[in-house]
Amino acid sequence: MSNPAPAPDDLSGSLALAVDLGGTKVEAALVTEQGVVLPGSRFRSPTGPQRTSDELQAAVDEAVTNALGALPDGAALAGVGIGSAGPVDEVNGRVSPLNMPVWRGYPLRDRVAAHVPAGTPVVLRMDGLAITLAEHWLGAAQGHDHVMGMIVSTGVGGGLILHGRTVSGPTGNAGHIGHVECGGFDDPCACGGTGCLEAVASGPKTVAWARRQGFTGETGEDLSAAYAAGDAIAVAAVKRSGRALGQAIAAATSLVDLEVVAIGGGFSHVTPDLFEYARQAVAERVEFGFVTKVKIVPTGLSQDGPLIGAAALVHRAHVLR
Repeated sequence: MSNPAPAPDDLSGSLALAVDLGGTKVEAALVTEQGVVLPGSRFRSPTGPQRTSDELQAAVDEAVTNALGALPDGAALAGVGIGSAGPVDEVNGRVSPLNMPVWRGYPLRDRVAAHVPAGTPVVLRMDGLAITLAEHWLGAAQGHDHVMGMIVSTGVGGGLILHGRTVSGPTGNAGHIGHVECGGFDDPCACGGTGCLEAVASGPKTVAWARRQGFTGETGEDLSAAYAAGDAIAVAAVKRSGRALGQAIAAATSLVDLEVVAIGGGFSHVTPDLFEYARQAVAERVEFGFVTKVKIVPTGLSQDGPLIGAAALVHRAHVLR
């Protein structure tokens, strides 16, 4: 569902600066206490593995500076929320995104904090946890307190809310489901593992597998179109990724007894059938009703979900553990 455009009164409260750092772009925007992205405040800059450290920082600086420039006169800045691709070091505010090898232990929180007045709260969490907060607050997981949010895009990320509170672990990386290994798959993963969900089911890896089978397309959009046209390789590739998703979700539900898994990210839109293939894999756990009960649903948010999640680190701070 899309978030409605804000009425003038919606802007009377404090605003959060939301920053979302991913494998292809960094975005920043101002977000209201109602979870609405302030019109005209959303800016993005490219990231990616080919960028130098200085180029990545320049991209963050550009997005953050432009978003702050949209702060209305007299509006209060409640804080800054940063959702970053992982791994992260939550305590020290550092990031080591797997797909950005030049950043290892990079002090992203402090670099962003330099753009705002001293004393402004700046909170950094893994992007999967941020998106889970968004789904729990305004999205598909409203009303549930045992939730996993997932991003299936350039990579695969996730986060957990259990008993109504976030679970991030001692380093901030709990819920990193993209690096759960899936039985029956032997795809090598950049993390050093074999058969990790991200190595099987992310958009680029799914396309790469299809190309090894003879598919001539190059992007997730190409794969989506081919799937819709009934191309056999595209169908096999999507089924394969959906099965891996379901296996990982079943494993996670076995571990922490989830009620809802809400999935967003660019590749999650390849076809609605992706979700059905995942559900079929979960349904095989026939003797475990506590596993098969889990609902796998598309994100209940618009494309603003990652930014809403980053803002929730400020506006929904009471849910953070």
